[in-house]
Amino acid sequence: MSKAVKNPTFESALGELEQIVATMEAGQLPLEQLLTSYKRGAELLQFCQGALQDAQQQVRILEAGTLRAFPTEDDNN
Repeated sequence: MSKAVKNPTFESALGELEQIVATMEAGQLPLEQLLTSYKRGAELLQFCQGALQDAQQQVRILEAGTLRAFPTEDDNN
């Protein structure tokens, strides 16, 4: 299992999480390593969820300030 990166990107954290899940699903880990993997996976999941929430908030701010819906043909009738 790779070591924790100080400032991981969303993509690197997600990749590591996917690797952990695949390893755990294989069912070949000893109990101690399984628990360590689970803990690391939970940390990565929390990081990824936080990154997604931050991105969603930024999109909301952008939409509120500058983005508008394009008119559709139904709007013109």
